[in-house]
Amino acid sequence: MAENVVGLTVQKVVEPDADPHAVNAKAKTEGDASGKHTHLIVDVPHAESQSGSVEATGPVIDYEVYPPPTEEERKTLRKVYDSIPIAAWSLCFVELAERASYYGVKAVFNNYMQFPLPEGGPGTGAIDRSKPNSHAGALNLGLQTASALGLLFTFFAYVIPIFGAWIADTKIGRYRAIVYGVLIGGVAHVIMIGGAAPALLQAGKGVAPFLISFFLLAFGAGIFKPNVAPTIIDQYEYQREYTKVLKSGEKVLVDPETTVSHIMLIFYAFVNVGAFFSIAIVYIEKYHSFWLAFLVPGIVYFLLPVLLAAMYKRTVRKPPQGSDLIRFVKISISALKASKGNVFSKQFWNRVKPSVLAEGGVHVSYSEKDVDDTRRTWEAVQIFLYIPIWILNDGGVGNVQSNQGAAMTSNGAPNDLLSNFNPLVIIIFSPLMAQVIYPFLERRKIKFGRISRMTFGFVLAIISGVIGAIVQYRVYETSPCGYNASTCDEVSPISIWWQIPNVALGAMSEVFVNVTAYELAYARAPEHMRATVVALFLFMTALSSALGEILVPSINDPTLVWAWAAPAIALFVQTILFWWRHRNVNDDVFMTYEEDYQELTRENEKVEREGK
Repeated sequence: MAENVVGLTVQKVVEPDADPHAVNAKAKTEGDASGKHTHLIVDVPHAESQSGSVEATGPVIDYEVYPPPTEEERKTLRKVYDSIPIAAWSLCFVELAERASYYGVKAVFNNYMQFPLPEGGPGTGAIDRSKPNSHAGALNLGLQTASALGLLFTFFAYVIPIFGAWIADTKIGRYRAIVYGVLIGGVAHVIMIGGAAPALLQAGKGVAPFLISFFLLAFGAGIFKPNVAPTIIDQYEYQREYTKVLKSGEKVLVDPETTVSHIMLIFYAFVNVGAFFSIAIVYIEKYHSFWLAFLVPGIVYFLLPVLLAAMYKRTVRKPPQGSDLIRFVKISISALKASKGNVFSKQFWNRVKPSVLAEGGVHVSYSEKDVDDTRRTWEAVQIFLYIPIWILNDGGVGNVQSNQGAAMTSNGAPNDLLSNFNPLVIIIFSPLMAQVIYPFLERRKIKFGRISRMTFGFVLAIISGVIGAIVQYRVYETSPCGYNASTCDEVSPISIWWQIPNVALGAMSEVFVNVTAYELAYARAPEHMRATVVALFLFMTALSSALGEILVPSINDPTLVWAWAAPAIALFVQTILFWWRHRNVNDDVFMTYEEDYQELTRENEKVEREGK
């Protein structure tokens, strides 16, 4: 049934004073230019909100404002995105500030950990300016230790979101979780700045304060990250399709999927505006100090409480509802038991549908939609499982990209500059996709579905990995030290700017893979489990880091070519499997609604009454 619900003409009317638990259906006949149509109106609350926030139930929605499309209009009208609320824009700025601080400090972690204080430098970690091809350093932990710690940081930052999402969805709400994450991150920044004081670094005592701040920052980011994207999309309240006439006279279909995709493209662009901040930071570390390189992102970070306070009353803040997660787990376990553990059974979910169970005299508290939500969520998780291998191709395993840059001619540019060029590409490419490419495809009626977008992103990442391997091979061939280029005092004559194709293609692949994954996480999850499903998506980055940890022993001369080539080969094989297994999701319905399943529910209730 799920594949057909997109064709329903069901619409929702919101009554501000309606009982949140009462669902009253009534028929309404409405006329338009093409004749009269009968639609089912369901009086349900649009959303719940915490006290002090904008009432998520909003005004009464009627067909004068949101006229539903006919079947013909659904097939023929051009799809456009809806307007984006100001609260969503403000939360994008919150994400920008948090990511600016996160990526700002993370950008210098590798040099800070891997290399010693430069000889002839001022003792702050900065270089001797008479040696422009040298690089900043402080703790002298070496390549493998720095790579392992860098991967561990990423692992924690993307495992902790599971806890952050759980506590938000079940205990404290997503908005409060965002605030708690901000506070923890603030403490981390203060410790990190103090720990990089020149006196501590010169005395060799910088490791302990750095590691404390290192893990605190990962924890704060993990609480913050899974709750931002769902909260931003929550600000877009009327998540239904309707028609409107543009000033040009063209009648268009305002589409929820197009709108959510547009919001996520904007969100991802804001993420990378923040991440682009890191380019300035790598120059500060190289030519001034690490303490200032940590302080500047910290100053940006402390804008977060101001931004959150300014939009507090205008933000839709949904309260926690633990029942969705409990129900999700219950349905999943019931399906496993009913199929005797055979997860590949074609009847896996059908056996636990209330309508099927009712035929056998078994009655359950969950609905048909709950079962379908559970199925759709697990299907999204299956799709997410392809992401770890892709991540290994986006910038390489561990610190191989900055290490490669350190062995190339930089002419004064920081060795980690190009690895931080990634956000600039995304800042340019995201608006191009949102404002030019996707609208062009829509006008030409060219379908570029969710799985098609992700597959294209995987292909770009494969090419990126191959280019990384080729550049690494040329570095080895031209380095004065040959296949020991990473530890050579001299550098290859190849310019560091040859890393641009590798970085640019990896960045463009993110726009297709990450943005689409965010959309799937939100649209396919139960309403009060959205942060949890986003966290499961983010967890794939943690799995990739764990895989990277396994590969750390190979991240060394003379095998660095394979650190690029092997993930590219693995992703090539995986991409073929991904398309074959999941291409049907291109045509699956984007979002489902309770009333789509009401007819089945009524039939189930009828069976129950007849059985009494």
